[in-house]
Amino acid sequence: MLNALKQQPEDKIIRLIQEYKSDLRKDKIDLGVGVYRDRTGATPIMRAVKRAEKMLWEAESTKAYTGLAGDPEYRQAMTALILGEQAPTECIASIHTPGGTGAVRQAYELIRLAGTGAKLWISDPSWPNHISMARHLGIADCRYRYFDAESRGVDFSGMMQDLQSANAGDVVVLHGCCHNPTGANLDREQWRELTDLLKGKQLVPLVDIAYQGFGDGLIDDRSGVEVLTGTLPEVLIAASCSKNFGIYRERTGILIAKADSPSEAAKTQSTLTHLNRQNFSFPPDHGARLVTIILNDPDLRSEWENELNSVREGMLVLRRQLADELHERSNSNRFGFLASHRGMFSLLGATQEQVLKMRKDNGIYMVSDSRINVAGLNCQSVPVLAEAMLNAGL
Repeated sequence: MLNALKQQPEDKIIRLIQEYKSDLRKDKIDLGVGVYRDRTGATPIMRAVKRAEKMLWEAESTKAYTGLAGDPEYRQAMTALILGEQAPTECIASIHTPGGTGAVRQAYELIRLAGTGAKLWISDPSWPNHISMARHLGIADCRYRYFDAESRGVDFSGMMQDLQSANAGDVVVLHGCCHNPTGANLDREQWRELTDLLKGKQLVPLVDIAYQGFGDGLIDDRSGVEVLTGTLPEVLIAASCSKNFGIYRERTGILIAKADSPSEAAKTQSTLTHLNRQNFSFPPDHGARLVTIILNDPDLRSEWENELNSVREGMLVLRRQLADELHERSNSNRFGFLASHRGMFSLLGATQEQVLKMRKDNGIYMVSDSRINVAGLNCQSVPVLAEAMLNAGL
């Protein structure tokens, strides 16, 4: 059997990590890996998380399984965080998943299990796993235009035009905020127009919201999700706690489904729980327990929100610094998009040759499509990147 297997393609990010580690230059810069880093280059544990871990250690009395769908308190707390306190809870089904990736995977499994022949419409570009998981599961996928290479913003007219070709029941994969890899987001009016199109064509949105709190704040970052769930009969939402709680290795996520009625929600809940059972049985609990403690404790929640806001503001400062540095060096406004993008990522629009030149000449590592992790910068490395970009011909 094993000799019949084929070598799988190497993950580009993993390969980039290995190349970076093998580079002996002391002044090299890693802008490829999609994890938050502070100004020292570390991915710290949040203070609120450390306090919650201590509380959990003192109070935890068992390591028995949680429910198949995960702890109800965690799912309730996360639903309120993502959808707001006014969410129609009687129409909500949810499951705890191993990270945001697990949430997207379970959403795809749900779509396939429904058996409607729905196609997935995925932004061009998007997070690579959106595409690879769809193809692994045999779900047909299509692209819609999203990124305008000229303005480095959202090609909203192209997006809307392409989605006109979708059929009723098809699923549109959307980034709730902090679009990965571009950093370019829909504004409130565009979310409303998109919602009207989805409603008119009877399309189902699948929102991947992995960076809530990294863009314009916890409330503003969920505004698109609120518009969708307040208008449409069916919405799927895959969320991650990896970034905004900084618990990457704990693999803590959630899949939320908003149904058209309480009876449909009950049937959906049964199906989601079944999918957990088939794929991994009981979800891991440690990260979810920490998140629940933080969200339900006013003092810890305040500390967490303050720290998260500092993280967000720090990335905005770096964005503004890079845009200003490029403006001063190039005497051009063409890099202003860097300050308007949100979240950890921006797509520079560089060619693969330009990306390789910056890697060779300056030890600057970014993904081949020129996605940079802004959180990988600091005040000292921003001028280095700016000079390298201009020397590469951007």
